Amino acid sequence: MIQNDNFIEFKNPELISKLDQSGILKNFHEGEIIVKENAYSNSIPIIKSGTIRVLRTDEDGREILLYYIQAGESCIMSFLGALHQDTSKIKAIAEEDTSILFVPIEKVIALIKEYPEWLNYIFKLYHKRFEELLEIVNEVAFKKMDERILNFIQKRVEITGAKTINITHEALANELGTARVVVSRLLKQLEDEGHVKLGRNKITLK
Repeated sequence: MIQNDNFIEFKNPELISKLDQSGILKNFHEGEIIVKENAYSNSIPIIKSGTIRVLRTDEDGREILLYYIQAGESCIMSFLGALHQDTSKIKAIAEEDTSILFVPIEKVIALIKEYPEWLNYIFKLYHKRFEELLEIVNEVAFKKMDERILNFIQKRVEITGAKTINITHEALANELGTARVVVSRLLKQLEDEGHVKLGRNKITLK
């Protein structure tokens, strides 16, 4: 069943069955690239289990985290790209071992016409991603880097359910679009203030 208590649950068994029959199920390992930037796609992904992170890369190769996609959710950017036959503007990476149902765009359109619940899913998804992108803009424009680092750690803890996240200072810097030396300095400051505890390639939220 395609569901996520934090987002939406399809209650129509016929819709669930048609999605499962129409899609192709693929499994990805942690760290594996699912969607590449500038690639074409003719399907949309629905996360059956696991989590993926969506990033944007600039011309210099620097990345910034846009949002996470969890079980029961999909990527609205992939939906829009497939719908308009445009290339992907984002990169998606498996945050953990992840199972994804890829539904062809023609099936997606047919289901929109047939099931109001499916159309409602698309609108809710669009609204949620729009709010997350506004949050990113707000952080970049108005928040200090130490606040952004702490928010990032808190979000990862919320998603994984574990107080400790495994990440290097360089990887954290890449996801926030800043320099590793800045991240290392501010993490030490956050540790001195009692917010986190640092370990080798890991950070524990206190």
